[in-house]
Amino acid sequence: MKLATYKDGSRDGQLVVVSRDLSIAHYATGIASKLQQALDDWNFLAPQLQDLYTTLNQGKARHAFPFDPERCMAPLPRAYQWADGSAYLNHVELVRASRNTEVPTSFYTDPLMYQGGSDDLLGPCDPVVCANEAFGIDFEAEIAVITGDVPMQTPADEAIEAVRLIMLANDVSLRNLIPNELAKGFGFLQGKPATAFSPVAVTSDELGEAWKGGRVHLTMQCTWNGRKVGMCEAGPEMTFHFGQLIAHLCKTRHVRAGSIVGSGTVSNKSVQVKGTPQWPKGYSCIAEKRAIETIQDGQPSTEYMKYGDTIRIEMKGQNGESLFGAIEQEVVPLVG
Repeated sequence: MKLATYKDGSRDGQLVVVSRDLSIAHYATGIASKLQQALDDWNFLAPQLQDLYTTLNQGKARHAFPFDPERCMAPLPRAYQWADGSAYLNHVELVRASRNTEVPTSFYTDPLMYQGGSDDLLGPCDPVVCANEAFGIDFEAEIAVITGDVPMQTPADEAIEAVRLIMLANDVSLRNLIPNELAKGFGFLQGKPATAFSPVAVTSDELGEAWKGGRVHLTMQCTWNGRKVGMCEAGPEMTFHFGQLIAHLCKTRHVRAGSIVGSGTVSNKSVQVKGTPQWPKGYSCIAEKRAIETIQDGQPSTEYMKYGDTIRIEMKGQNGESLFGAIEQEVVPLVG
């Protein structure tokens, strides 16, 4: 099934069930008013939401209305936690190579993960608000999952069963703030502003055979200022699957229902064309493009985002239809 949260003037919005083709929706009132409610009592409430979803897809829901992504908040507007991994090691390898540093061997066995802000998550059409263009504004196209409860020390093969919903994310980064933060040895803070999520979050069965081995085997599409810059395959090169990422998170603590875990920037390796490396799939963040330029030319030439720039992030299912809806954001200055 597909779930979204509509703006209603409150902090947590109103839960709606959305049809498979994203054309119509129905309020989930009477089952659960908020998504967190459903997550807290998933085994009891999910079957009821599924029944409504089936009725909606059959065209029998009496109070259905046209679905409008612009009315959407993040599927989970406030989360108990937002933990973002870096599961695509090619992304790390490129960035490190551009700085002439090697990837530590531990990175291939122990996932990278940071704790992001989860108190103010953005809807798919909310603007990227930034106080200063000089901060180095970058998009990052990712996959994210929302979990149920996961006990401490749950192994990866069991942790994957805790995935309740899957969605897309734009994990915005302020690249020029990050180096000084990391130099302090205490992680990201100001360099990671609010993250945006796709209009709908979907259960894994909606992906069919594309959900395999804890990975989404579909193409991440990124369109920057109307130009398609990335068509990266999300499945094959994901070093750590979501079960492993969740297991990493719950190594020393319980993970509670309503936690969001991210994949990190979707990234694909280069291919050799007449002895020269090429990246035919493009990129899912500007930092990676700049890393490629530095490796090839000695310095980057692509600038970060400016006010007025737009980014569209989308993933289509095997039938060619948009699976999660699109994240469509504009970069705007802070006013007031």
